[in-house]
Amino acid sequence: MNNSIKLQYLSQPEIKAYQEKKMIELLEYVNARSVFYKELFAKENINISRIKQIEDLQRIPVTTKQDLQVRNPDFVCVPQSDIRDYVTTSGTLGTPVTFADTVNDLQRLALSEALSYEFAGCKPSDVIQLMVTIDRCFMAGQACQLGSLKFASGLIRTGNGIPELQWNVIRRINPTVCVCVPSFLLKLIDFAIANNIDYRNSSIKRAICVGETVRTNSHTYNILGEKIHSLWPELSMHVNYASTEMQSSFSECEKECGTHHKPDLTIVEFLDDDNRPAKPGEPGEITVTTIGVEGMPLIRFKTGDVCYHFEEPCACGRNTLRLGPILGRKGQMIKYKGTTLYPAALYDVLENIPEIKNYIVEVYTNTIGTDGIRILAGSPNNSESFIKQIKDLFRSKIRVAPDIVFEPIELIARKQMPPTSRKLIKFFDYREDKA
Repeated sequence: MNNSIKLQYLSQPEIKAYQEKKMIELLEYVNARSVFYKELFAKENINISRIKQIEDLQRIPVTTKQDLQVRNPDFVCVPQSDIRDYVTTSGTLGTPVTFADTVNDLQRLALSEALSYEFAGCKPSDVIQLMVTIDRCFMAGQACQLGSLKFASGLIRTGNGIPELQWNVIRRINPTVCVCVPSFLLKLIDFAIANNIDYRNSSIKRAICVGETVRTNSHTYNILGEKIHSLWPELSMHVNYASTEMQSSFSECEKECGTHHKPDLTIVEFLDDDNRPAKPGEPGEITVTTIGVEGMPLIRFKTGDVCYHFEEPCACGRNTLRLGPILGRKGQMIKYKGTTLYPAALYDVLENIPEIKNYIVEVYTNTIGTDGIRILAGSPNNSESFIKQIKDLFRSKIRVAPDIVFEPIELIARKQMPPTSRKLIKFFDYREDKA
């Protein structure tokens, strides 16, 4: 971990030289072990010995989420006997992608999140309350747990939801840091106010925010962040941006001005719609090449997330580049309660409920500035127990449950086929543009 910390403070040319050495090792590794990349290099006549600088990666086609879904097993680079853990994505296009981790991959994941705690100003003496799920093959909670073990802090695995449980634990054990989806902090505050809990003087002083951002591109609070801060000004919040595919994260330091890159874990590019480097000062799609992954390394993987980035040294002294908040999504990508998904994942659930005759998926910007999902369902059964059944099914398939509203089947049918449309419309995006 000390070497990873030192790397953050090297000059950018020194960081780049380090990454180029690791990039060459990676290309040799996947060319020998990855069915997918070996075939890609042959098909595109790519001579990996000529790829020596990060800029040379542009000779290699990007890797997409669809590639991972269609050819998932062809990315695995180790025998099954070397795999120690399996994780899955949330099934953004209807079919989850499985990632196979070796012992070294799990150690790398631990390093990533230990660095996140260090960036945010945590100390080994802290006790961290984990308010995100650690089960259901979900990487985020597992990464936080492994990171805490490496960081040598205490950890309380309460899991997501249930404000009463969270406050019970806070009162009994006095954790100092929580890891949560930031919108959940509002639920904690609401419960505390309703139950006369003096939350502002509780032991919790710091929040590691996953799944959602609390800041704008100018590093000020966004709607969600401002609302939390106005209610709990003593709480410091630090954003963590991650994805299962890159098996690491970008993390905000105590200066709270963008999430820092961890250059010993990924190489990052910012691409335009034509997969070329975004122009200086323009936003680009975050595209990562993993460093140090054994099980399923990726080259030029397009995350689907678009942001600005900052290359000037941070006030904290680190020289690594930083990401701004996610500005938008490619296509119809939705960020909902810490989970990234596409409408197809919602359709897959709804299409398999016989009592739902038709439906519409609406995505909107809710009152705290994050994505909300509302399902308009047409069904002869509109009971509360049926709503619970639908939500439980969503949770079992994609980990989160959207709001369900029943409307007459005939009304939904008319909405699906407006006069100006030549095809059925099931998805309506009402999200506001975000600066």
